Amino acid sequence: MEAARVIIIARILLLVQIPVAVLHTVVWGQGGSDSAVVAVYNISAPAGSEAVLQCHSQRMVWTQDRLRDRQRVVHWDLFRSGPDFTMERVLDMFSAGEQRIYNAYNKDRVGMDKTAFDDGNFSLVIKDVKTSDRGIYSCNLHHHYCHLYETTKVQLNITKSPRRERRFWDGEKAVFVVLQGSTVLLPCVNRRPVWTESHSEEDQQVVHWDRQLPGVRHDRADRLIDLYASGERRQYGPLFLRRKMNITADAFSQGDFSLTVSNLQQPDRGVYSCHLHHHYCGLDERRVFHLSVDPPAPRAHRSPPHPPPRRPE
Repeated sequence: MEAARVIIIARILLLVQIPVAVLHTVVWGQGGSDSAVVAVYNISAPAGSEAVLQCHSQRMVWTQDRLRDRQRVVHWDLFRSGPDFTMERVLDMFSAGEQRIYNAYNKDRVGMDKTAFDDGNFSLVIKDVKTSDRGIYSCNLHHHYCHLYETTKVQLNITKSPRRERRFWDGEKAVFVVLQGSTVLLPCVNRRPVWTESHSEEDQQVVHWDRQLPGVRHDRADRLIDLYASGERRQYGPLFLRRKMNITADAFSQGDFSLTVSNLQQPDRGVYSCHLHHHYCGLDERRVFHLSVDPPAPRAHRSPPHPPPRRPE
């Protein structure tokens, strides 16, 4: 009962202190690190209690489905200028290779290579070009998890004269003038790893916990834990330290990367850092915790039970 009471008291102390922590954004340049420090907390808890250093981020939640991820998608749209000024979705394709063509007229006539998300070539093929295909095409790449949006535009004009066929840059976009009835390839190439390396996404998403003892510089900090979205976990230091400091196995499904330090003692004090990295998404931020250890919480003294009243003789 006493141990449980101490843990409850420690958790209350942490919850009280966290809202009044000093929150700011700076760039910490020590040790060559350019992680953005998004929060700094001053936390104290009594010796013998359990301290929870709270590190949360919904941006790090791993949402890849088991049928291959649908977080990356390419859309091809067509804008027709006059007289109706209409916008039409031509097709889209997810990174798993599923391709959807919106107009039955374009079936077997319009398409993309199914390996687009492997080689970064998202170009659109149009066979038997018609005058109705004329307009401005946009190749739109979306990464829903990373919140990335990139667009490439190509203008397609149709001619009946082979002598008028040409391709040029108008200062904003490529312009293709092609012969009616021919086949055209509208270019869209983007080989950035964020669009092509789906197999390594889990390895590029990782949380690190470090600890600096008092008087130790940041670049000399000790690594405590590495946890990857793939489930791989690496813990460092002596066994007793690994047993008392941990984060939950389902951290990436909950977005909760908090570090639990059990049986808090004076040697546990120091500066703790929670590093969140998503390398290809460009997420690189850190939360810093200055942890101090107070004397043990006083134990409640129980009064001896009163003797039962004596019966008169």
